[in-house]
Amino acid sequence: MSYDAIIVGAGHNGLAAAVHLAAKGWKVAVIEGNAEPGGAVKTREVTLPGFRHDLCAMNLSMFAGSAFFAQYENELTAAGLGFVPAADCFASVFRNGTHLGVSTDLEKTTGAIADISPQDAAAWRAMLSDFGSDAPHIFGLLGAPMPSAAAAKVVWKAWRAKGAGWLCDTARMLFASPRDFLDARFQNAKLKTMMAAWGLHLDFAPDVAGGALFPYLESMANQAFGMVIGKGGADTIVKAMVGVLEAKGGELMLGTRVDKIITSGGKATGVLLADGRRYEAKRAVIANIHPQILFGKLLNQDASRQEFDQKLARFRAGPGTMMIHLALSGLPDWTAGKELKTFAYVHIAPDMEMMSRVYAEAMGGLLPAEPALVVGQPTAIDPSRAPDGQHVLWVQVRVLPAEFSRDAAGEINGRGWDEIKDAYAERVLDIIERYAPGLRGKILGRSVFSPVDLERENPNLIGGDNLAGSHHLDQNFLFRPVAGYSRYKTPVGSLYMCGASTWPGAGTGAGSGFLLGKMLAK
Repeated sequence: MSYDAIIVGAGHNGLAAAVHLAAKGWKVAVIEGNAEPGGAVKTREVTLPGFRHDLCAMNLSMFAGSAFFAQYENELTAAGLGFVPAADCFASVFRNGTHLGVSTDLEKTTGAIADISPQDAAAWRAMLSDFGSDAPHIFGLLGAPMPSAAAAKVVWKAWRAKGAGWLCDTARMLFASPRDFLDARFQNAKLKTMMAAWGLHLDFAPDVAGGALFPYLESMANQAFGMVIGKGGADTIVKAMVGVLEAKGGELMLGTRVDKIITSGGKATGVLLADGRRYEAKRAVIANIHPQILFGKLLNQDASRQEFDQKLARFRAGPGTMMIHLALSGLPDWTAGKELKTFAYVHIAPDMEMMSRVYAEAMGGLLPAEPALVVGQPTAIDPSRAPDGQHVLWVQVRVLPAEFSRDAAGEINGRGWDEIKDAYAERVLDIIERYAPGLRGKILGRSVFSPVDLERENPNLIGGDNLAGSHHLDQNFLFRPVAGYSRYKTPVGSLYMCGASTWPGAGTGAGSGFLLGKMLAK
């Protein structure tokens, strides 16, 4: 059997590439080793029947705002894709029993900021006003191949529209740490803490260079556009993409592991499956998998690639993650205010000192004494994910070491995650209880995925790194995953990479898959 293109891995980036190529008349097959597609975008009943939990990704705002969705919106919607908007997007709780949040109602957001700092409320409005004209240029750059004539055109248009001073200020932001960026613009520690928490969604502690962009974009985009989650679960985007792919004649093979990429004359020509079957790829093999797995396991060694392989071996994972899924009889009772029950995300990262400390502990191989928590409340927005009157809670624990030497608090003893994950989950629940007393009494069922469990679930999440590689400056933009190979090509002809390990990185935006699909379709 032969195809024009074979995509290895059915993550949303691989599916985006497959959909676009199929739409352009290519004969396409997507081959996935797991029994279900989606990569890190999956929804499953992991606690009790009727409780649907997003296994990893929950926030689909990047997908809803993506170029891929803009082009295929009608077909995806017809295939069943549904979004549920969150008017109350995210909030942070603080040690003194207060909170600060961002809602799509600007008066609500700025009113809360004004209560702690009138000057900061004015600065927030000014930043949002500037964002309206800045966003097309910033998102245009993030949505262009790196490097490319398209990226250069974005910069040129920004220069024409905004001037050299704006380009200089934007470049400074791209290199700034969250703390430096926020200290220069706001006064109140709570506001700065609320925004800086977004840095830990990637791997940016408050003082890590290059970390300012994500807190800025998430804060302003949530204020301007809101947040969306998937109706019934994040897997709504995957199901719809599969439906569109199959409607265009593409094939999806599940539970089918690729053992080898077949090469001939320096080019990828097909794949060898674990069961011995071979499929030919006449135009391209696309690997929607971690590049260290691709070149470490699926390709034979080649002396001509030695320099590339050595650089790729140094591609660093980001910090690990734990996911805790709870089936609840009711939403948490937040002491900081009952209105917190309406927010999609509640960050428990109450000050910058704590964020810096947890990052230092994790990167030093310690179990953090007080991890940062992202508490997702999807059923506050989409009740269809649980039986009537009941709820699911999505808890992302950041940041953690893939391997650890000891517990920073000196309380947990064990040699690996399999041994101590339940004890660490209890620490997490203790933290939530401080801000929402009585949570344990509402738990009907729970499921804990340690960093090791996440890698078992999805081998691309090496060490539980849900970013598929650190986003620090030396591994971003032109350097993702390796300098000279940021445009999805590899040293092997007709073999291409996409996914979170490639530009523009992690998230649900399907950017790398769609960009690659468009480049190949030309």
